[in-house]
Order: sequence, then C-alpha cells, then structure tokens
Amino acid sequence: MIAFIEGKVAEKNPGELVINAGGVGFSLMCSSTTLAAAPGKDEIWRCYTVMNVREDAMELFGFATRQERAMFKRLCAVTGVGAKTALGILSAMPLRELSVAIVTGDVTALSRAPGIGKKTAQRIVLELKDKVEQQDISAAGVPAPAAAPAGSAQMEAQAALQALGYTAAEAARAINLVRDQAQTTDQLIMLALRQIGSL
Repeated sequence: MIAFIEGKVAEKNPGELVINAGGVGFSLMCSSTTLAAAPGKDEIWRCYTVMNVREDAMELFGFATRQERAMFKRLCAVTGVGAKTALGILSAMPLRELSVAIVTGDVTALSRAPGIGKKTAQRIVLELKDKVEQQDISAAGVPAPAAAPAGSAQMEAQAALQALGYTAAEAARAINLVRDQAQTTDQLIMLALRQIGSL
C-alpha cells in the first residue's frame, strides 16, 4: 500500500490533484476539503493515500490529513457506500461536522451529501456511531485533554459542545445527564453528544 505521496503540486482540477513525485505524475481523487488545503502549483506537499483496486480500474485517493483518510476507510466499509460516494460525503461537510452527525445520529445532515438517501444515512450512523473517535471531533480545534479534575472536565466539555454549535443550555443539560458516567473531558464530550442525539 502507498501510505502517502510527497512531491510538487502539478495540477489542481475539480475532484483531482496531480502530484509530481520523482518525475511521476500521480493523479489523486480528492475531496473538496483536501483540494482547498493543498498549496499552489509547484509547491511541495504530502498527501495521504488509499489505493482502490477494482476489476476494471485502479484508483488512488488523496487526503490532506490522516483523520480524513481514516474516515474515508470507515465510510467505505459501510454497506452500500462505495469509494466515490465516501469522497462525496467528505466533500459535503467538514470532518468535524461529519463526525458529530454520526455520533449524534443526525440523519438529516448526512442525507444532504450527494447520493446519500435516508436509508444509507441511517446505515452509516448504525455502523459507525461507535467507531468515530474523539480525535475526529476535536480535529478542528475542540479541546479534549486526556485528563482533568471532574469539575474542570465538565466545564471544558461544555465549552467544547458550545464550540460545536450547541447553546449553553443544551450543552449544560447534556453534560449534567452524563457527568457521573465519565471523568475525562473527551469521554464527557462523546457521551454528551450521544445524549443530545437521543433527546
């Protein structure tokens, strides 16, 4: 497997990034998020990759971060979600929002992605809800220290939920419901998000 490709950006086209590495132009299928993160032409860049081999084609997918690549793999493992559909989902919303939608069971948000109907969105939630990691949710800067005193952890978790777009009242209510189930900030965030999704 090719873990990553590092070289000069040769081309940036809709849905595609071409990287010149060692005199070879690698065509990478990318999400709009990765394309936006990529630098300009002739600048050096590292792109994390996944190779998809089919009977009729070999495709190379590129990602700006390891977290996005990991989510791509998880999505591809869902029944009925292919590589191009997974890429479309990653293009439809930032990784943090996608992770929150999965954890909270927000089928409506997932259904906005191209090619994703309500049933497929429900299947994504069902199969990935317990697999989405805290690092996916905190990838965009939501704080989640490994450990903190209980009171501090609750305040930090509430601040993180508010950073994700929930009101202070919603965040406080969710944290209050799960505060006795965890001690660390990251655990509180995950439990609170699931609690909000079930309300």
